[in-house]
This record gives sequence, C-alpha cells and structure tokens, in this order.
Amino acid sequence: SERVDEWLEMLNENMGEVVQALDREEMKLEVIFREVIEGQEYLYWFSVQGESGAMADTSPFEIDKKHLAFHQECIDSAYGMRDAQTQVIMVPREVAAAMDWAEPSEDKVQFQKKELVYRKQS
Repeated sequence: SERVDEWLEMLNENMGEVVQALDREEMKLEVIFREVIEGQEYLYWFSVQGESGAMADTSPFEIDKKHLAFHQECIDSAYGMRDAQTQVIMVPREVAAAMDWAEPSEDKVQFQKKELVYRKQS
C-alpha cells in the first residue's frame, strides 16, 4: 500500500511526461481506480487506446520505465490482465470528436462467454 501511494504520487507529479507517453501510445484516456475489499487492496485500469499505438516497453520516457518497474514489483502477473468485453459505448459526440473517435458505438465486440485473460509469458 505504501509503495502504491508512492507510485500514484509519482504519476500525478509527472503528468506532463505521462501525457507525452500517452500520446505516443495512442492512449485517449487512462484512469486508475483503487479500492480495499476485505483488507485486500486492488487497482483497476480503465483505458481507451488506439490500435496502432506504440508499446510502453519501447518508450524513451523515464516515466514509462518507472511505470513498468512498478508493474514488475507490485502487480500479480499470475493473475493476468483481464479484458472486459465492450458491449455498449456511451460517449457524447463532443467528447468522441475531441478524442478523434469517429464512431464509438462501432467498437463494441461480440460477447464471448469466457474469461479473456492475458498472462505474462515466462
């Protein structure tokens, strides 16, 4: 928890570089949520990203190196990254236009009745 505090503070204090890294990755929006359930701390990411963005692990930005180091140190890779399946996208036209997102509703996916989990290859 203390390490998470440090990491979140580091991101907030370096938002200029964070935004440059997001532009490179075609990340239109990224939000990190934090909560405690039965004494266990959880972090969740919500993001909207273009398909042709660069990967964070190829970034020239120091902020991405720190971000990836935090993941190595604190994120449970055995749990894996889970992808929720986008079923309804509700975005005001002005927001979609500002994100250069022509037709958000067309980006929903066909539902698959299974978990979509991506685990780090060892």
